[in-house]
Amino acid sequence: MNEATMLEVIRQFLKHAGATFREVEHAPTFTSEESAAARGEPLFVGAKALLLRTDDTLRLFVLPADEKLNSTAVKRELGVKKIRFASREELWELTGLVPGSVPPFGEPILPFELFADTTIGQREDRVAFNAGSLTHSLVMTATAWKAAANPRCFRFGQSGG
Repeated sequence: MNEATMLEVIRQFLKHAGATFREVEHAPTFTSEESAAARGEPLFVGAKALLLRTDDTLRLFVLPADEKLNSTAVKRELGVKKIRFASREELWELTGLVPGSVPPFGEPILPFELFADTTIGQREDRVAFNAGSLTHSLVMTATAWKAAANPRCFRFGQSGG
């Protein structure tokens, strides 16, 4: 799926879910810090989506952009032994997306089980994310995102992202 198609799929999905959002078009961003600056939002509002291989299963994990992944917490919660980030090639092959452009959505948008860190939306009920592109972001309430995306929630982030 190309960037424009992914963006439109996300728009339609959110509209169908009754979620309101604000779109921000910006210069290409390659880090969470650059994305936050381009959106005019604090870093912690960013939803960082990470595609991970847990044992033999690819799953999508979303955490605040100012945190890093606590792989021990993921292993414990899911009962898996091995965990690694999907490679750039795997990501492209499975989604048609590049690192940094992955939106925080599993089925039906991306073919992965979706997990969210419990702290998303706790400091402020807002979430911002790249919408299948390095140049388009969406900003919405974390409550509306969780209702639409329906992630399984547990704590797997830690400070120092």
